[in-house]
Amino acid sequence: MSNDFIDYGQLIDDAMHIIVRKALERVYQKGLPGKHHFFISFLTEHPGVGLSKELRAKYPDEMTIVLQHQFEDLKITDKGFSVVLSFDNVKEKIAVPFDALVAFADPSVKFGLQFRPAEDLEDEFFEEDDFLVPGEEDIIEKISEEDEGKNKGKKAATKGKKSSKSKKTNVVDINSFRKK
Repeated sequence: MSNDFIDYGQLIDDAMHIIVRKALERVYQKGLPGKHHFFISFLTEHPGVGLSKELRAKYPDEMTIVLQHQFEDLKITDKGFSVVLSFDNVKEKIAVPFDALVAFADPSVKFGLQFRPAEDLEDEFFEEDDFLVPGEEDIIEKISEEDEGKNKGKKAATKGKKSSKSKKTNVVDINSFRKK
């Protein structure tokens, strides 16, 4: 896909990564307040994820960790975090880039974020009509008909054919709808 568009999905994910980073930084500085605890899900095969071979074999695609009572050595950077957790009484260091996150939740306050991998965003396209205000379609239709009437000689060859492109390429002059 070309890069000639604003990738709002990526901007939103970046902003949500900042929320996760700031929440983890507060926990690093002050500990988990009250009943707060985090469920953090991430893609285990994402580049930069640090897991033992045993954990990677057990969780080949996705893993959820819980930061609540038993975690230590939490470190946060702009790119991700690492933490030591206990699995079957064996301490394991886990490193997770923020780009690998799938979900972040704090059930104590019913807060959650869900991330989508950037590849998924490339499959989503919106038609111009998806953003029309109710009734706006009728206005555009009316303008199209008026344009057809004005340009009847020019459009004789295409009479009877209604193109969806004509809907999308019309420029609407708001002054034509104002009372005179």
